[in-house]
Amino acid sequence: MKIIISGGGTGGHVFPAIAIANAIRDIQPDADILFVGAKGKLEMEKVPKAGYPIEGLNISGFHRKLTMRNLMFPFKLISSLWKARGIVKRFQPDVAVGVGGYASGPTLEMASRAGIPTLIQEQNSYAGVTNKLLAKKVKKACIAYDNMERFFPSECIQYTGNPVRSDILDLADKREEGLRYFGLEEGKKTIFAFGGSLGARTINEAFANSTDLLERDDVQVLWQMGKLYEDTYKNSVTAQLPNVEARTFIDRMDLAYAMADVIIGRAGALTISELCIVGKAAILVPSPNVAEDHQTKNAMALVDKNAALLVKDAAAKTDLLPRALELLEADGAQTMLSQNIQQLAKPNAATEIAKAVIELANN
Repeated sequence: MKIIISGGGTGGHVFPAIAIANAIRDIQPDADILFVGAKGKLEMEKVPKAGYPIEGLNISGFHRKLTMRNLMFPFKLISSLWKARGIVKRFQPDVAVGVGGYASGPTLEMASRAGIPTLIQEQNSYAGVTNKLLAKKVKKACIAYDNMERFFPSECIQYTGNPVRSDILDLADKREEGLRYFGLEEGKKTIFAFGGSLGARTINEAFANSTDLLERDDVQVLWQMGKLYEDTYKNSVTAQLPNVEARTFIDRMDLAYAMADVIIGRAGALTISELCIVGKAAILVPSPNVAEDHQTKNAMALVDKNAALLVKDAAAKTDLLPRALELLEADGAQTMLSQNIQQLAKPNAATEIAKAVIELANN
């Protein structure tokens, strides 16, 4: 069985793609899996580390402003379509899977033209441009949110949820280990705030401007500032407080989730799927710098079910920390949010998607 998995650009696309590949191998150990990504993007590093071969297309996004990158876009698109055609012709896959991102468009387009069945895994509550363009050509669309019939034919839709990393599936006995790992104390209420590997400017500003609120003896914070903001905040007053553990990158998200009472983060699809699995009270700060404001739509899908709180990006600098501390004091609100968000969890998403991929390949 030969399978192409294409897409990436961000961890929200790359890590679910790898999880799907691993689940396919669990079911079909002899499956031959080839990734197709975008040159220079995260997948070109992470996929080989996960043990899978990958080929890169010279493709990038299209920006609304008139720039040299946009002038080059048609040429990159044509060359990527041509290379994707060659990859499909040479590899002869039984099915092609797209997880969103720049590379999935040319790859699934050429696979579809060659008569190869295609499957899309749409992580967000609002389909991206690439997946919307491919919607009418796919055989299966694996989704994580309700009301996706506006993007994909209803007969193609399968509600699977989003794949997550396996180490967060069971956090029952990891709280004490997490506190030790991050150098935090037992018996204190704990906030974990993160903005992804690069960081989130607004979340960082909220902490840097709330020193007085973070001097409480009964509260401690694990603050992940991100690579882009390390130089700005690593020596800030907040980062030097004894009850604030400031880190550039979190290499053990499972332990960070396990020891937290309240979690603060953006509202990307992968983050929300993980929060549903870990079942902790969460405050979401949707990024305003994403296509179609899809992070707000992701967050509202939880807020409408009383499964999370939302603080708008524009208000986070002043409102985020007071809201988090207020939630720390409200045991009833924490319990309600925790119970409601757990009901949205799909812990077997990767396996369900893998089964759908294999079924298409067999047919």
